[in-house]
Amino acid sequence: MIERVPTQLDGPILLQPTVHGDARGFFVETFVSDAHRAAGIDAEFVQDNHSRSARGTLRGLHFQRRPGQPKLVRVARGSIWDVVVDLRPASETFGRYEAFELDDVDHRQIYVPIGFAHGFCVTSDEADVTYKVGSAYDAGEERGVAWDDPDLAIPWPVPRPILSDRDLHNPTLREAIAALGPG
Repeated sequence: MIERVPTQLDGPILLQPTVHGDARGFFVETFVSDAHRAAGIDAEFVQDNHSRSARGTLRGLHFQRRPGQPKLVRVARGSIWDVVVDLRPASETFGRYEAFELDDVDHRQIYVPIGFAHGFCVTSDEADVTYKVGSAYDAGEERGVAWDDPDLAIPWPVPRPILSDRDLHNPTLREAIAALGPG
């Protein structure tokens, strides 16, 4: 069983699966195609990814241009502060973000549709993040938005995150959208 949890932005879908716990631990179904489809996720997933990161690591904000890359993100171990940013210029919520706490206790999942940038910051000592994607990774189509873009003003939960060289040099949202051009 999986329950859809309301979000502020139209597009991302936050899911709360049923967690069956007892003295032995827990059991949770992390993906059931019919249940996820009934919750509004119609992507066909083609690849599973897994990352492990230390506390304070910030990955993002990332997106792929064409064909786009919808993601279903969950935390297998630890906790993260997960962020989606609306990149759809015609959207009423263009340039707005929404953040979610994802962890290995509640097992919530966030579906990030095409048209949104995605990033997260690790808030536990270590976190294993797994995500299904709806298209294969294409380095030529990979793009990013600056994690510290002043127009977005995202209040990341760590003062000095650990970043990749690439994420240190991502453009602002305005610069990223201008570089994409029309269409």
